[in-house]
Parts: sequence; C-alpha cells; structure tokens
Amino acid sequence: MGLDRVVQSFLRCIVFSVLCFVLNPLVRAQDVGVSGSYQCTQAKVQGKAFACNAAPLILKNDGRFELRGWEGSYLVEGHWVELSDSLTKARAKIIPGHKIVLRYFGKHGWAEMTYERRVAEMGKTSLS
Repeated sequence: MGLDRVVQSFLRCIVFSVLCFVLNPLVRAQDVGVSGSYQCTQAKVQGKAFACNAAPLILKNDGRFELRGWEGSYLVEGHWVELSDSLTKARAKIIPGHKIVLRYFGKHGWAEMTYERRVAEMGKTSLS
C-alpha cells in the first residue's frame, strides 16, 4: 500500500510537470536591439515642450546604462525598457524610430524626456 501511494505521487508530479511545460508559453529571445547612445530631443514639463540639451542616455551591450551620473542595469520587456539600480527603478517606453520616452516625477512635477538614437549610415559623415 505504501508503494502505491509513492507511485501515484510520482505520476502526479510527472503529469503536472508535463502540463506546465506544454501550457507555458514559449519564451522568445529579445529581438529589439536597443543598445546605443540616445540624445535628448525634447522635454515636456507641466505639459509644455522644450528643446532638450540634457546628457545622453547610454544603453550598453552588456545590459548596463548611464544617464546623468546615474548608472545601473536595464532590461527590455516588450515595448518597455526597465532602468534600475540598487535603489531606484524607472520604465521608459520604446517608440518606433529609435526613440525612448522616459517619464518621471521631478521637482517641477511630471516630466517626459524623449531620447532618440542617432545612427550613422554607411557613406555619410553626419549622424541622422
């Protein structure tokens, strides 16, 4: 009788494992290449848009980032980039056209910074 319970428990575990494996959606590799240097092109503070000359957002190939002295790691999840260090987390939206929009609450209220990656094309000397 004790052996029957062990066999039933083992079979339940096997069936549960197979169901979890089959029903769990497949994890896709991240196909969004977001690493690079992004220049701030626009800032919105209290609903007013301004030209931006802030420091660039740098997303490195190894999953680390730099922004105005803030350093940490980033993770791409769908259309979002999560920036984080040991104390702070922020989410930025990836927009088509090599743009990243970062919203945060600053000393003047909500701010929205738009960063655009500058990509050099072959044969051109200027960045576009």
